[in-house]
Amino acid sequence: MIQLIFEIPGVDNIKEKRRIIRAVKDKLHRRFHISAAEIDLQDSLSFAQIGGALASNSRSFGESVLQKAFDMIERDIPVRIHDVRIHSEEF
Repeated sequence: MIQLIFEIPGVDNIKEKRRIIRAVKDKLHRRFHISAAEIDLQDSLSFAQIGGALASNSRSFGESVLQKAFDMIERDIPVRIHDVRIHSEEF
């Protein structure tokens, strides 16, 4: 699982915020097969919290994919990351 809290600078309305969040979720799904959703901070114009999950039979592979997804967001999306948590569990 991955959880990100980020700031979206220069956003003037909720429609623009939703467009950026949708782009992040779509890229996570297309490139990394991560299911993602906005999980908190919906009332904030300038901040967002996204959670994502990936199922894998290999803990190291799953963590590697989540780290690559974070790197992509940090590099390609015009946001300021405030917090990121990557967590994995085995069942």
